[in-house]
Amino acid sequence: MPATPAADSVGLVTPQREVFNEPFRLACGRELPGYELVYETYGELNEDRSNAVLICHALSGHHHAAGYHTLDDAKPGWWDHYIGPGKPIDTNRFFVVSLNNIGGCHGSTGPTSINPETGRPWGPDFPSLRCRDWVHSQRALMARLDIPHWAICIGGSLGGMQVMRWTLEYPELVRNAVVIASAMKLSAQNIAFNEIARQAITSDPDFHGGYYLERGTIPARGLALARMVGHITYLSAEGMMARFGRDLKAGDLTVGSEAEVEFQVQSYLRYQGSTFSRAFDANTYILMTRALDYFDLAREYNDDPVAAFSHAQARFLVISFTSDWRFAPTRSREIVNALVAARKEVSYAEIDAPHGHDAFLVPIPRYQAVLRSFLGRVAEELG
Repeated sequence: MPATPAADSVGLVTPQREVFNEPFRLACGRELPGYELVYETYGELNEDRSNAVLICHALSGHHHAAGYHTLDDAKPGWWDHYIGPGKPIDTNRFFVVSLNNIGGCHGSTGPTSINPETGRPWGPDFPSLRCRDWVHSQRALMARLDIPHWAICIGGSLGGMQVMRWTLEYPELVRNAVVIASAMKLSAQNIAFNEIARQAITSDPDFHGGYYLERGTIPARGLALARMVGHITYLSAEGMMARFGRDLKAGDLTVGSEAEVEFQVQSYLRYQGSTFSRAFDANTYILMTRALDYFDLAREYNDDPVAAFSHAQARFLVISFTSDWRFAPTRSREIVNALVAARKEVSYAEIDAPHGHDAFLVPIPRYQAVLRSFLGRVAEELG
């Protein structure tokens, strides 16, 4: 953490925890006897409690979206470029709520939690989840915080799917919805990449059928490989070439020395994989990617997205990025076209950026300007 946080930082933040002792019925038909949610808040609720913003995180995200936990933190929260005083999600004007979803591995109830029926970690026995389960648990937290409605629900990738589900499950509770780099359902290619990642994890000898915590191991190699595969899909060819090219980390390409050659991109991917395997739970990764695969906004509306969005009452902003091939602009335009056909108010921005799917996390001037304009108008309406 900087010795003195910048003026536009939320500074030091402390995670909070809510315990829900009542049974929680899941979309899969199973029931959690209770659950806990870890979350952070930034800013203050206004007098009529109308300025609350919900941050929905993506696959490997969590509650720590902005600021720092300690003075020794090397990095701030994962969306710190966008949350803070004077930033697009302006904490001088909004009360921001960011949580770790159930099934997560950063404090909320998930596979690493203790199953009260066995006294052992849930592990692979944790129930299957759907996006609507996250929305319903977020609704429970909303009630605990005495928030009457969300001024804005906002999220990227899997977070954008949660935002769309919010507008259908609780249309009267969402005033504005910001859907970034997302889709109404995954393509077959996306499902295939997720399956490769899961196979990498489950084929690790240390996986032990998912009961690795009881064996005192973690499938670090499989999880690292899953992360490397996923990370490649989050970047663009242009971005990778600009960042790494064919630069070498070690060795040279002269005849006879190939065994010693290591490209910069190889070193980078190994570092990403190793770091991720120490910070994320393998069962959680499997659980989250399956929830991502299962998401289909219009399935229960006879596969008609216009019929699905006819229930929404929110005003929408949809954002895509030109180099994002995992959640391509075509997928965002499908969302926009369905909203227009359903006669909903929607704005759309396609941001020219070389960063691939990860662009929604990066400080890009036009992206910042689009968010600042839309969210600023919401803040002005709040007075």
